[in-house]
Amino acid sequence: MEDKLVKEFVAQAIYRMDESTRMIGIAFDQLSEKDIWLKPNEASNSVGNLVLHLCGNITQYGIASLGGTKDFREREKEFLTNGGETKAELWDKLVETVGKSKRILNTISSEELLRSREVQGFSFSGIGVVLHVVEHYSYHTGQIAYWTKIIKNKDLGFYEGIDLEVKNK
Repeated sequence: MEDKLVKEFVAQAIYRMDESTRMIGIAFDQLSEKDIWLKPNEASNSVGNLVLHLCGNITQYGIASLGGTKDFREREKEFLTNGGETKAELWDKLVETVGKSKRILNTISSEELLRSREVQGFSFSGIGVVLHVVEHYSYHTGQIAYWTKIIKNKDLGFYEGIDLEVKNK
């Protein structure tokens, strides 16, 4: 039973990560190179900053913490960068980072999911780390989608062709 529970938890976490990646991909398809680094104002972040931030966070939590590797994150740089990477480079970095995290998740044991660890000054179990990665990724995916809708003044069609009015059975 425990093994089935771990597999189901991991499968659902990976599904949610894949959904965020899919939605960011749709947004990226709408954005130009210039749009990627455009900020709505000085207190906000560009899509490029958000992607760098997601890669940093997923690396710190989902790769270094769960994978047992050294944490080299420099969080402040994620927000101070104003260019230097193309849209394609940012996309490749995101896909690679998410892929590494998913590979670690696919091999995680129940012991590692329950083990407590320090991440970014907080104490989490492995389950807490996974929940953070999924929630944080989803949160910033929404920001990327919202900013893309504002820039392009159009719906992104995330669920195009799917009847979302179907009732639960």
